Amino acid sequence: MASIGYFEFFVAIFCFLVFLALGDRSGLPWNWPFLGMLPNLLFNVNRIHERCYEVFSRSGGTFLLEGPWFTNMDILGTVDPENVHYIMSANFANFPKGEEFKKIFDVLGDGIFNSDLDLWKGQRKYARSLITHQRFYNCLVKSSWDKIEKGLVPVLENVARDDRVVDLQDVFQRFTFDTTCILVTGYDPGCLSIEFPRVPFSRAMDEVEEVLFIRHLLPKSVWKLQKWLGIGYEGKLTRAWDVLDQVISKYISMKRDELSNFATKTREDEGQGCDDLLTSYILNDGLNFDDKFLRDTILNLMIAGRDTTSSGLTWFIWLVATHPEIEKKIMEELEAIISLTSSSKWRLFNANELKNAIYLHASLCESLRLYPPVPFQHKTPLEPDTLPSGHHVHPKMRVVFSLYAMGRMESIWGKDCLEFKPERWISEKGLIRHEPSYKFLAFNAGPRTCLGKEVAFTQMKAVAASIIHNYKVEVINGHKVCPNVSIILYMQHGLKARIKKRWT
Repeated sequence: MASIGYFEFFVAIFCFLVFLALGDRSGLPWNWPFLGMLPNLLFNVNRIHERCYEVFSRSGGTFLLEGPWFTNMDILGTVDPENVHYIMSANFANFPKGEEFKKIFDVLGDGIFNSDLDLWKGQRKYARSLITHQRFYNCLVKSSWDKIEKGLVPVLENVARDDRVVDLQDVFQRFTFDTTCILVTGYDPGCLSIEFPRVPFSRAMDEVEEVLFIRHLLPKSVWKLQKWLGIGYEGKLTRAWDVLDQVISKYISMKRDELSNFATKTREDEGQGCDDLLTSYILNDGLNFDDKFLRDTILNLMIAGRDTTSSGLTWFIWLVATHPEIEKKIMEELEAIISLTSSSKWRLFNANELKNAIYLHASLCESLRLYPPVPFQHKTPLEPDTLPSGHHVHPKMRVVFSLYAMGRMESIWGKDCLEFKPERWISEKGLIRHEPSYKFLAFNAGPRTCLGKEVAFTQMKAVAASIIHNYKVEVINGHKVCPNVSIILYMQHGLKARIKKRWT
């Protein structure tokens, strides 16, 4: 009997693995003995967001992903708004972040993202009092204006003059890294400049986020073994963690030394001054925050401020650049604002001018619907529960929301759900239409609604207006645009473009 050739053998193995991974005729993952649905998950990891969209579209919005036997890796995924509302608001107390979340995100320490119950309530209350204060808003407006004028504009002018290709995603990451560092610590690392300097702290944050996503896909025993041996993704995490700790420790030490030089800190009249958050935490009303608390708080705030805003800007500028009819409408709105104040063609916009830029705001909301900066959220129930969809959950199961898939569900957003259509956010009265947070989850929902929502919109509108009014962004032909694999939704290959000046 003729033996099978090597080529035919490998083709057969490949076909079997594809069949194993892709699942049944319905397009849903196949549940295999012992392995569960893990092969499908690993096979599709590089297109995980689109795969989630496919699965939820075919399963009615909620699907149980069964992990390998004896690993406690079962995941109930859902994009059902009723389930989201129940978990995030109606029965919030039964769905904390949980101990498993804290183990996965251990690099964040006891910061606001990881904490639950009284620890979380205390941190949120204090952070809210600082972020909503006029002094912080003054700092936000000033730092954003200064960084646009002295950082972003020189970079764009330089690449436009030389007709060079630039990665706008990198530019936006540098912008938000600098502004967030100023707002949180009071120090400007100077990441955004025409030299594009290498910044180890920013790179370390990227590596941490990549590994935290991978932890969601692997059995805990695997990544704990890697961590113990100091190899693979966990070895990368350990090295990045060290960089974060060293830099943050330096900032805390510098700030304590700076403040100790003053017996009392003289403030300007209330509402006129500008305080970074680290200063406010150290000079608090009798609360003695140690360096561990300050370290965890700084890192949590840095990730929240840098990544979400730069991701939002990247996808937004790409969408506008590839939808000229929407770009035209935004430009017309900005020109109407200019005509009220001056006749100058080239100019920047301050926060107050953009408060009534309805179409710009609607366009940003629409971009965040399609490309939410945090594409996944997960919870763990304290007690067994039944969701409004009828699905049962228990403490050894994760409940995951796919925000990326949620923004593309026809059952939620209608038949035009895949279109970039800012008009869906504008009411008949010409104002921004309110969408429930359990439907539009980009800024979280319920008691954990994002404290930095207005901060993000203020920065994004200032940057977006300055770019759209003054420059033409031309995305490089053939440049592949697709989401990366991380806990933050960035473009896998960056946003490569040429910048053309609109005005001389």
